[in-house]
Amino acid sequence: MKDENRIPETTYSNYEEFQEENRKRINNRLNIVLWFSILTGPAIAFGIRIGIFPEVNYFTCIVISLYMLFLALIHFFLVKKWPDSVVTGFIALIALNVLLVAMAFNHVYINLTWFLVPLLSLLFVDKSIYIVSLAMNYIFMVIATWMIAPYAYELRVDYNSPIQYFANYIGGYTIETVIMLVAGYFLGKTETGYFRELIEKNRVIKEADEKLKDQLAILESMSEIYSHVNLIDYEEGTETSIRDKDLKAIPIDLEHQTHTAMSEKIMLSIVSDQLVGFKEFTNIQTLRMRLLNKKSIYAEFISMVTGWFRAQYITVETGEDGYPTKVIYTIQNIDNEKRKEEKLIRISLTDELTRLYNRRCYEEDCIEIRNNKLADSFVLISVDVNGLKVTNDTKGHAAGDELIKASADCLIATVGAIGKAYRVGGDEFLAIVHTNDPEKICEQLKDKASKWKGVYVENVSLSIGYATSKDHPEDNIDALERIADANMYKEKEKYYREKGIERRIW
Repeated sequence: MKDENRIPETTYSNYEEFQEENRKRINNRLNIVLWFSILTGPAIAFGIRIGIFPEVNYFTCIVISLYMLFLALIHFFLVKKWPDSVVTGFIALIALNVLLVAMAFNHVYINLTWFLVPLLSLLFVDKSIYIVSLAMNYIFMVIATWMIAPYAYELRVDYNSPIQYFANYIGGYTIETVIMLVAGYFLGKTETGYFRELIEKNRVIKEADEKLKDQLAILESMSEIYSHVNLIDYEEGTETSIRDKDLKAIPIDLEHQTHTAMSEKIMLSIVSDQLVGFKEFTNIQTLRMRLLNKKSIYAEFISMVTGWFRAQYITVETGEDGYPTKVIYTIQNIDNEKRKEEKLIRISLTDELTRLYNRRCYEEDCIEIRNNKLADSFVLISVDVNGLKVTNDTKGHAAGDELIKASADCLIATVGAIGKAYRVGGDEFLAIVHTNDPEKICEQLKDKASKWKGVYVENVSLSIGYATSKDHPEDNIDALERIADANMYKEKEKYYREKGIERRIW
């Protein structure tokens, strides 16, 4: 069963929130006090029975108990309606003061309880509530003393009049009230300061705890994605593997150590031509400078064991100077992604029918070639299939595709080891090679074509033209392509003449 009066285990965001919750708790407890105050009647009756209160009758006991039952019920409903109200608290304090007045009026003297009420008000941890409560308490003491002064005067021989009795007792009560005021004020001030400081400390601790929980949750989720996740703490000089359930921190000598234990382990499998780059990227002495004002940095490398992987540093916390103080170091295997990426790139740059590079690839290569001076060995070869249209028209497109594939096979078999071959049109091909004997390349290509035999077509015939950077040193690749095409078309015209074929047919 839930206990509504139990102090909740919570951290307040501010002092006002604490006061609101505290008023709810104290009002609930004061209501319990009022319910127990109903027992005042039976307690007085017991005192009558044993002779302690000879001047009190049993009817008074009943009236007091009924009065306290009535006030406890009223306060109960106030607590339900306005649980955090200051007024609800004052009603309970007033009820207790009225009870003391009633007891005094009926000659039940327990003077110590007069100062119990303001002491109870200190539980509200509010100096203003205490001062008001003490003032109300003093007023009720004055009323009670004035009411009993005539009766008390008759019992005493040391007073000349009821007024003298009243003045004597009120003087004493006044001094005690002043003492209570000063003591209570400083006690309340100390109490308030203590709770304010405690709440602020708890708030800071809670924020730090929540931040730590968030960071751990992020790190745990990261550990499911990354093959390695380490926390580098520059303030503590440690490296901690998040995958390690014990979270054992490994010391780092930040003055002399350039790489973490994880990096040194990975270095053993890095391919040789990337080792220098990996060492530069994972240097922890330069890392903070490289991460300044950045959320993260990453680089991709190849492991001889696992293939492609991505190393990444992520800033977790920074100091006042902007440099990171805590950094997450992750290793993620991306070999499958790289293979898919390479496959997509290959598909986008490859002709589907012939598996040669396509025009897009040729144009991208041209951009790079234009930015560099052409070597004397640079040769551009232009190739065209003879008779493709007639073959398509008479034997079908399957035969035409066979001719195109045959041309591509002959071209790649000839230049594949020394250059790069492209299909740039229906039956148009280009090849970039580096050779000092382009004539020999062209002869080898023609020889391979002459030996080819197909299923739909008996043979394949190619027209070939080329242009060299050595013969045209002032021209770029675009000019060389035009020259190669022109030479290719001259050879095609020669082929037509030798075959006695009308050009318009082809």
